Amino acid sequence: MVIRVVVVEEMGLLRGALCAVLANEEDMEVVADVSDVRDLPAVARRARPDVVLLDLATGSPGGIAVIEELGAHSSGTAVLAMSYRWTPSVLEAALTAGARGFIGKDGPLEEMVRMVRSLAAGERVIDPVAAVAVLSPPTCPLTPRELEVLRTAAEGLPLKDIARRLYLAHGTVRNHLSSILRKTGARNRVEAIRHAQRDGWL
Repeated sequence: MVIRVVVVEEMGLLRGALCAVLANEEDMEVVADVSDVRDLPAVARRARPDVVLLDLATGSPGGIAVIEELGAHSSGTAVLAMSYRWTPSVLEAALTAGARGFIGKDGPLEEMVRMVRSLAAGERVIDPVAAVAVLSPPTCPLTPRELEVLRTAAEGLPLKDIARRLYLAHGTVRNHLSSILRKTGARNRVEAIRHAQRDGWL
């Protein structure tokens, strides 16, 4: 049996490399490759793949929604989700949406090929690097109060509204945000929020 695979990856060079590796396997055929995850449901209905290799940008709701849609309309298709960095919250969301496999994007290509075969055979798979990342997530360097400030900032509120919401002085909030940037290595508030979401702190 030839395993029909669709590759979803935004970066053209990486997408081409993944397609080449899979197409080189005698028991696999790359029936489509997609750069925009939003195009996947239509492509999957047309190509009827056994396995979809899906780049799941950490924290991206689009990829999770597409996995759910595939489960509803292409139930015979197994999703192997890829990510550079897994966190408990991202993996749980992908698992709940219906992904059956998880692999780090910096993992060995032969492991990816093996996992595609396992998924086509009806198994669930997770690579050791992803498992370790989820079982041992990065330690959060932020204090509970700093997390509270960052969580409120994630709502898009200006400094004075954050201060009012948390019953803090304007200068205290500014000091907390400065400390957050220093501890996370972020250049601005948005980057700090993304960093915290990526590592599962928010």
